[in-house]
Amino acid sequence: MEPARSGPFPYSAMPQRAPLRWPNGARIAVWVIPNIESFALDEQIAGGSGKVPDVPAWSVREYGARVGVFRIMDVLRRHGVRGTVALNADVCDAYPEVVAATVDLGWELMGHGVTNTRRLNAVDDEAAVVGEAFARIEHATGTRPVGWLSPGLQETWNTLEHLVACGAEYVADWAVDDQPLWMAAGRKRLVGVPYTLELNDKPAYERLARTPEEFGATIRRQFDVLYAEGASSARVMAIALHPYLTGYPHRIGALDDALRHVVAHDGVWLATGREIADAFRQVSPD
Repeated sequence: MEPARSGPFPYSAMPQRAPLRWPNGARIAVWVIPNIESFALDEQIAGGSGKVPDVPAWSVREYGARVGVFRIMDVLRRHGVRGTVALNADVCDAYPEVVAATVDLGWELMGHGVTNTRRLNAVDDEAAVVGEAFARIEHATGTRPVGWLSPGLQETWNTLEHLVACGAEYVADWAVDDQPLWMAAGRKRLVGVPYTLELNDKPAYERLARTPEEFGATIRRQFDVLYAEGASSARVMAIALHPYLTGYPHRIGALDDALRHVVAHDGVWLATGREIADAFRQVSPD
């Protein structure tokens, strides 16, 4: 991607688009993205104190991998939701039991860098990092990812080309729409699947200091509007979770309540990122 003043896709006004239709006439595709990550105690942790070692920041995140992620798994399983995991490749070695549990549940795994203590725009060889992430997840699980979410959503001008070179079919970094879109990646292209910074527990709890009740209510209100709009043209709704936030006992109930509201409606497609990208490719081949 050449440096530019706008994204690698043309502007498209929602009211001027042809109606989008999901399989079986679903109004809305809902995908849930647990960010399962690794953090190095001997490196700075984004959002922490900036000191090394940062025991409080690391400990909270370690709790997510030891305890919190399994609470999220239980809630998603209860409501018939298959997660689409944004997976740091280091998790395959640090927490192999967690990776095995996601595979047993039939969840999809997206590439999410090697570790969350390093962003793509701060590494020396971005292509090597992207390639390593895909290769290590494939080695650990037997399945090569086709989706990608960058750590911190941070890209360089070359990220999309590196992703295409590694076989990626969709990317979720660009939270610009309520429907998928085609993104240029040099002479090739990727599907951009809508991600979220709104229904995302990290900014909700850490930056905006939302209560669990407020975060759950936000999910329900977002769903209600998109569900109504989806009657004329289908929509996508993403819910982004972090085990070290939503996985705490006092927050997990908010997710449970919100998903109960979502699945009580007809015309809801509980999808993975790949399923959304594949369906969009079928109805919007151009």
